[in-house]
Amino acid sequence: MPSPAVRTRTVSWLWPVMYLIGAGTALLAWVFFALMTGRQLGWMAIVVALELLFMLRLGTLRGGVLRALLVAGGTLLVTALAWWSIASAWLGGSMGLTPWESALRMGPHLAWTLVGLANVTADWLWLPVALVFAAWLGWQKRL
Repeated sequence: MPSPAVRTRTVSWLWPVMYLIGAGTALLAWVFFALMTGRQLGWMAIVVALELLFMLRLGTLRGGVLRALLVAGGTLLVTALAWWSIASAWLGGSMGLTPWESALRMGPHLAWTLVGLANVTADWLWLPVALVFAAWLGWQKRL
């Protein structure tokens, strides 16, 4: 007689929702802490990778190629959006704009210039480390 406590079927629609929640909260946390400290905080890319991995695992997505790509790609996307948001918040604040108004008006060339000026070498080095770490953790079957 099978135990009623053991569930054999997993929910497959939950992981995209959890992924979006994780990416959104990671982005907001990164921008908040960066604006609070006045630094870019490149090490937050590792925190983003861990949060995305945790949320995908909560959403019952098993380890493998898909999870590795989602965690690494999400880390890269959240990093780009965080750097854009931080630059636009600093620039827009001096012009009396809200961060989202400034982000919508700032072009990619200006954003790239501001990100390049704000990031130190350590911030740039955290990104490839986080991407490799995210892909490795996403690939693991037992995590």
